[in-house]
Amino acid sequence: MKTTQIKTLVWMLFLSILLPLSCKKPIPKNLSQESIIPLPANIKLPENVIPEPANISKDEQVYSGFELLKDCKVLFDGNQNELERIATPFFNQIRKTTKFPIPFENLNANKLEGNIYIGISPTVKEEEGYNLEIKNDRIILLAKNPSGIFYGMQTLMQLLPDEIESQSAIIQDPIIVACGIIDDYPRYAYRGAMLDVSRHFLPSEDVKTYIDQIAKYKINYLHLHLSDDQGWRIEIKSWPKLTEIGGSTEVGGGKGGYFTQEQYKDIVNYAKDHFITIVPEIDMPGHTNAALASYAELNCDNKATKLYTGIDVGFSSLCVKKDITYKFIDDVIRELSEITPGPYIHIGGDESHSTPHDDYITFIDKIAPIVKKYNKKMIGWEEVATANIDQNTICQYWKSDSIANIASKKNAQIIYSNAKHCYLDMKYDTKTPLGLHWAGYIDVKTSYDWDPNTISPEIPEQSIAGIEAPIWTETIKNLKDLDFLAFPRIISIAEIGWTPKEKRNWEGYKKRLGDQYNRLKARNINFYKSEEIPWKIQDNKINK
Repeated sequence: MKTTQIKTLVWMLFLSILLPLSCKKPIPKNLSQESIIPLPANIKLPENVIPEPANISKDEQVYSGFELLKDCKVLFDGNQNELERIATPFFNQIRKTTKFPIPFENLNANKLEGNIYIGISPTVKEEEGYNLEIKNDRIILLAKNPSGIFYGMQTLMQLLPDEIESQSAIIQDPIIVACGIIDDYPRYAYRGAMLDVSRHFLPSEDVKTYIDQIAKYKINYLHLHLSDDQGWRIEIKSWPKLTEIGGSTEVGGGKGGYFTQEQYKDIVNYAKDHFITIVPEIDMPGHTNAALASYAELNCDNKATKLYTGIDVGFSSLCVKKDITYKFIDDVIRELSEITPGPYIHIGGDESHSTPHDDYITFIDKIAPIVKKYNKKMIGWEEVATANIDQNTICQYWKSDSIANIASKKNAQIIYSNAKHCYLDMKYDTKTPLGLHWAGYIDVKTSYDWDPNTISPEIPEQSIAGIEAPIWTETIKNLKDLDFLAFPRIISIAEIGWTPKEKRNWEGYKKRLGDQYNRLKARNINFYKSEEIPWKIQDNKINK
């Protein structure tokens, strides 16, 4: 018998003896091979490699792991009330699927062995960064700020079995977390999603569900498009007809709807608990038919327009030369600022085809001081760069390199939302039942395999505030439709916003995404099952 055959037989005999003694515990994967999205900035493997046959590759090596047991505790060090608030939803879900009590306790008089330690530490330098260390006998999560603790927990959740996120599955198998150290932080400070609730209104519970899902991928801004030709969706108490009339319909002639200020504040607070900042948008001077239909005096001819339920753009405009227009805008920005604790107000500014160019510049120049008066920073779609903006403005690039370059030269920062990659309302392909295709077809690879530096190489990295994935709702009527067009492409955008450029590649990403099939199913997301992705399907483990 050959020597290699003898070695193989000896190895198999060793395993047959070892496995019964180890209570058939599953051996965790190599931490660097776990399917974490967004991919962390740094992963360091431990030195205690489990003995393997000599012919195994480095990527196939496995390591010891931490076993989550019934007597595990979570120990806090720092502001315990704040840390408990962040940790509670996370560990409630684990308790639900494991039936383990997992009590919360203070570090005092407790040992780290067998437990999970969570603390605020100055040793973590990055504002949103975290350090997750997994040892045989403990898990340690440290961050400079509470946001880092939240992001570290999202990573830890992805290291647990897929069914941990199910609403009905009960996990019977041992839970082993692969050992190693994850030192992680985001590439961009602004990692956003945009949700249009104007063309079709989506109620606050749907918005909250979307917040739940995008927060898991470390997105930290949700831009709400609250007004357009088809509907006005936020209560303005000094101008009540905006919602009474302007909020009464939507694309196709449905009943529409709007958020009261109390509902909006509830969304803002819910988002805050997920470390997401709400950015409200009131689009102007174009995309304003809902307002023009509500108040005749906002029109140059003093005649209210008819409500609009189509999907054309560029036909409406506020009357730029009337004083009442700026009184209206001042009131809207004032009320919106009072219920928006975040730093930004988005004033739209795109596709104002019915506004003469000189009037458009005058309008933007008058709006900027109003936003500043209420202690907010102005964001506008890229067209606002043609006005006299400065470093206090953020421009949202969606189609024009030349205008984005103008914004950069004026020292404005740029949010990348280039339509050919980031617009999640575009169809995946010609067979997609929902969506539009004026910007092209955006499959999963197209949503992922690009970088802001390659789109506009003339714009320096320091001018890029971040990235945002808009989803417009011409064809979206409910949460199920939203899920279908957003997922999995929103996950692609999240990784571009978080992961260092040099760490990303399509081949590695599509495998990691494919491994998340059961996790997406466990969260009841109606995602698009793209044929580009090698989905790892194990439906029998989910929703038993």
